[in-house]
Amino acid sequence: MQQLRQDDPPRIGDFVTLARLDVDGSRGVPERRYLARGADGGRTVVACLPAPGSDPAQWAAEAQQAARLTQPGFWPVAQLGGTPAFPWYASPYRPALPLPAALAAHGGPLPEPLVRTLGGALAEALASAHVLGIVHGGVCPAGVLLTACGPLLGCFGATRAHPLAATAPPRTGVLETGCLAPERAAGGPADRAGDVYALGAVLAYAATGHTVPERDEVPTGLRDLISACRSRDPQGRPEPVAVLGALLPGAAYGGLAGATEPMSLPGRVVEALSRQSAGVLATALPTQER
Repeated sequence: MQQLRQDDPPRIGDFVTLARLDVDGSRGVPERRYLARGADGGRTVVACLPAPGSDPAQWAAEAQQAARLTQPGFWPVAQLGGTPAFPWYASPYRPALPLPAALAAHGGPLPEPLVRTLGGALAEALASAHVLGIVHGGVCPAGVLLTACGPLLGCFGATRAHPLAATAPPRTGVLETGCLAPERAAGGPADRAGDVYALGAVLAYAATGHTVPERDEVPTGLRDLISACRSRDPQGRPEPVAVLGALLPGAAYGGLAGATEPMSLPGRVVEALSRQSAGVLATALPTQER
C-alpha cells in the first residue's frame, strides 16, 4: 500500500479511494491500481484506471474483453464503469502483492521451489485461456498478483483477447521491454508465443530480480526452460502445458491455477500480505471518524 498523492482521484465511480496498490516508482505497471471502498463502507475493491499517457478507449475495450475471461488463475474484472475519457473497472479486494512487491518483501529473488510453483500456476492459467483462443498480451511481473493461495494474472488494460489481439499496438513505454517478444516489439500481433516469451521473463524475474538476467544468474535447474521460453524464434518456444510439465513434473493439470488452499510462501511475504490486509481494515473513509 502507498498513500494517495494529490493528483490521485478521491473517488472512482461509487468508490472512495483509500491508497495506491503500487508504490511510487514501480516499473511496468500497465494501469493505475487503487484500494477503494464503497461510500457506505461495506465493500472494498481494487479499482483500476488507465496508465498516464495510454489510450483510454483502447484500455476500456481491453477491460471489457478481460471481464469476459472467467478462467481460473486470472484476477477477475467484476465491474466496469466510467466515461470514454475516464474509464475504470473494479475487482473484489483480496490481500495481494504485485510480484515486485513480493520480492521486495522477501528481500530478493524467490526460492526456486516457489518460482516453480508460481510459474506452473501461471502456465496453467495461460494454457486454459489459449484453449479458448484468448491471448493475454501483457504478462509482466507487475501483472502477477501474489495471494495467499497463489498467483493470479491481472486482467487489466494490457489484456487482449481475439480478435483485438490482431490489431492492438504494443503498449510501448508501459510494459517492460524485457517482457515484449521481439516479433511483438517489431509490430507483430499479440499471440500465444508472445505470452510464453513474457512468461519466461516473469520466471527470470522471480528467480533473479531481473526480466533479462545474465544466464549465470538464473538457477541451474531453470536455465534451459527460461532460455527456451525466451527464444527469439516463436516456433522454438514451448507451449504453456509443456512449461508446466518442465517446472512441476507429474503435476496434474487443473490443480494449480485459481487454487483455494494456501500455498507455502516465505514468512516475510506472508507478513506483508497480513500487513496490507490489516491496513485496509484499519483505513477509514475520509468522512468517517477514526
